Amino acid sequence: MSASRRSGTTDELGPDEPERDGADLLAALLDGMDAALCAFDADGVVTHWNREAERILGWTAAEAVGRHGFAGWAVRTADAGEVESRLLSAMQAPGRQVHEFALLTKEGGRVLVRTQSASVPGPDGKPAGVYCAFSEVHAQIDLERSIALSEALFDDASWGVVLVDADLRPAVVNGHAARALGMGRTAVLGRPLGELIAQGVEELESALTHVLAEGAPPAPAEMWVTLRTAEGEQRRCWRSGFLRLASPLTEEPVPLGVGWLFQDVTESKQTEQEAALLRFRTNQLHRAARAAAECEDPAEAASVHLDFALAGFADHALIDRVAGAGGSVADGEGPVRLVRGPATPSGAPGPSLPAGRAGLPVRYSEGHPALQCVERIGSVRASAGSTEPDRTREWAVARQWPADSVHALCVVLRSRGRTLGVVTFLRGASRTQFERFDATYAEDVAVRIAAALDLAAVLERRTG
Repeated sequence: MSASRRSGTTDELGPDEPERDGADLLAALLDGMDAALCAFDADGVVTHWNREAERILGWTAAEAVGRHGFAGWAVRTADAGEVESRLLSAMQAPGRQVHEFALLTKEGGRVLVRTQSASVPGPDGKPAGVYCAFSEVHAQIDLERSIALSEALFDDASWGVVLVDADLRPAVVNGHAARALGMGRTAVLGRPLGELIAQGVEELESALTHVLAEGAPPAPAEMWVTLRTAEGEQRRCWRSGFLRLASPLTEEPVPLGVGWLFQDVTESKQTEQEAALLRFRTNQLHRAARAAAECEDPAEAASVHLDFALAGFADHALIDRVAGAGGSVADGEGPVRLVRGPATPSGAPGPSLPAGRAGLPVRYSEGHPALQCVERIGSVRASAGSTEPDRTREWAVARQWPADSVHALCVVLRSRGRTLGVVTFLRGASRTQFERFDATYAEDVAVRIAAALDLAAVLERRTG
């Protein structure tokens, strides 16, 4: 643009001014390119030479423009003919031609470059010259490797890869990640993470926000999430790594988003947790056995086993003994009445408390889990099945349990082929319901409690 136009006057542009402005624009574009570029006319004379070409080879535009070919300065004389013919052949070939050859720097060194050359048409449509873009081979290979790595990650990676934008929404998702989220690759894009993840999304978004602000964490993080799937909610553990993505085209790093890579380690984590839990429970059984061995009263030993079993397992526990003189019932006998024995306090945590001596049967209604346990001679699990506090309280109180009970596990007490009673473990709303793995542990505890109660009954008959 002319000085008069820039100053705001209305003078007409001279005939030479647009041409000069166009030349300035072309020079600025050429010098701003990341790739080295030179051009030849139809006779092989260099017509253009940008700053990147100068950086790679050391020859300035003033030294390069006007020379005929590369012979004697940018290419060894012995190789000049072949290089020139390969470059100028692009005028007669359709599309771009790619070649690799060695060029000479101004200091005499050799640089292996990869070139892309194509014909430049003239006003009449006939080839008027050739342009040639080139870069050092190792830089080109690095670029190709980066592109190949990106394509491989988003096609064939055996772990999930998600690019999250600055608004914490998935922008690119590979096939593995889409399958882990239970959706198609395109269905995930642009959706808030809260629509994909039912629980654990706050922790994930917090990690992504931290990476955007502070950068990548030094080590992977393991996150438990609950996914919404067609089959219902599924709880998964993902070992996740995060990378902050910044634009390489700006002077100051501008965050483009976060690269999130993850693997599903649910099975291995569950195996680790089960192994750790088994070690803890085995240790508790061992400690309980040693403590019970020091009790003179077998009934006290039964309470010791009950107290040790509670740690990390349940919130409350109680023992119901078979009512009657014998304190036991053989298989196939009539209806059984149960008398409340030792029980943990319902208001606050503490050791189990002995029951009174009245020996009045507990008013269990028909179908009570404890009665079912005696009838089946096996474990029975029960849950409130409601998340409303009032209904949960009614459910627990109706079964003669502490009001905050939500999940129950009743295990039969058996010794010498006879049923002595039932031990019941209770959990509150903050815990999960009892599983088969929990029932196995409770049955181990019940065997020890039953043996202690049986011994207490035998000693009571002898002393009575």
